[in-house]
Amino acid sequence: MVSYNATTFHDRDGVLKGVFAAARDVTERKRWEKILLENTAELEKAIAEKANLAKSDFLPSMSHELRSPLNDILGFAQLMDSDTPPPNPTQKGSIDQILHAGWYLLELINEILDLAVVESGRMALSLEPVSLAEVMIEPQALKRGIIMTFPKAEAACFVRADRTRLKQVLVNLLSNAIKYNQTDGTVLISCAPGTAGIIRISVQDSGAGLSPEKVAQLFQPFNRLGQETGGEEGTGIGLVVSKRLMELMQGIIGVESTVGIGSALWIELFAETNPHAEYIAAANACVVVSGSPAMLRPRLLLYVEDNPANLKLIEQLIARRPDMRLLTAQNGKDGINIARTQIPNLILMDINLPGINGIDAMKVLRLDPKTAHIPIVAVSANAMARDVEKGLEAGFFRYLTKPIKVNAFIETLTAALEISGHE
Repeated sequence: MVSYNATTFHDRDGVLKGVFAAARDVTERKRWEKILLENTAELEKAIAEKANLAKSDFLPSMSHELRSPLNDILGFAQLMDSDTPPPNPTQKGSIDQILHAGWYLLELINEILDLAVVESGRMALSLEPVSLAEVMIEPQALKRGIIMTFPKAEAACFVRADRTRLKQVLVNLLSNAIKYNQTDGTVLISCAPGTAGIIRISVQDSGAGLSPEKVAQLFQPFNRLGQETGGEEGTGIGLVVSKRLMELMQGIIGVESTVGIGSALWIELFAETNPHAEYIAAANACVVVSGSPAMLRPRLLLYVEDNPANLKLIEQLIARRPDMRLLTAQNGKDGINIARTQIPNLILMDINLPGINGIDAMKVLRLDPKTAHIPIVAVSANAMARDVEKGLEAGFFRYLTKPIKVNAFIETLTAALEISGHE
């Protein structure tokens, strides 16, 4: 590659005397400029990837640090709420306030972490045929006298989506339709086929509706469209997360709204056929009746946990079950030794343990013929979706996240003990 330069020169009177021209080979310089440019792009890419990786590593750690103290607050508040004798009216009111604030704080943590994970681009989804009937819920509608109408059973449809994330999106749409509705209002959920193999799910409310200006701002992070001073709690994150999730599931989300009439938030996904129709019919036809044999001795439960407050919470829960006896260990190695010598009916296992972690401790117990049959339930503050999936794939019977919900905890104990097979 050659670079040319030319210039003229004149005498003192301004008369043109000649032209000077020069040619220079700039091939090497251009080559180095190209290399520098490519290296700069690679460097910027590497810096961005490193930042995303650091962010992804930070999220589970932050989730754990936030959930651990919440587990104590909500756990002991639930214990006080169900204590015997029951709390007096004044105490009951205070406990209700603690529980309300705690569950709301947990909801905020979940929403912020969800947004951060989605924005990081590292969320893994499993797209499969999902029945809408399985992911539809009716949240808090009865508390405000709101009538909800769901699609009829014969109109049930399947879409291609991630089951957990689709349910999250629908819960968000239904919750908003209730939250910003009028008292004794209505919510109509419809499911209809569209063009090119698309299914549209619409959630229509009878609320105040939105102006075109507010509709244009609906999917902006932390924008509550002037509802900050209203009586309804919220962050303005839920619909932003829903939009990102719909894009990851190869779908779209939109809104139609009229002031004074109401709003319809809708999502569209690819339609699917029921992939397990024959299997479902066969499973429904197979009814297994299991008896409840008399207890010959109290069931033995081992809890492996290094957090004293969490241990104390479970101790108080188990103390209410005369049919159970609790053993505890504060690290994975001791937990393995106790399990091998005592052969408990059930093991509760924290994940972040000193020394050997909960997943590795479970794998050791699974390889030992004496303990391989024991159901092991994860109880962890690692509550990101990929943490739960990783735990279940590793072999845990269930994966409970902190803060634990007492009812879910008791139900898990019952289910695990029913299949333990150890008397």
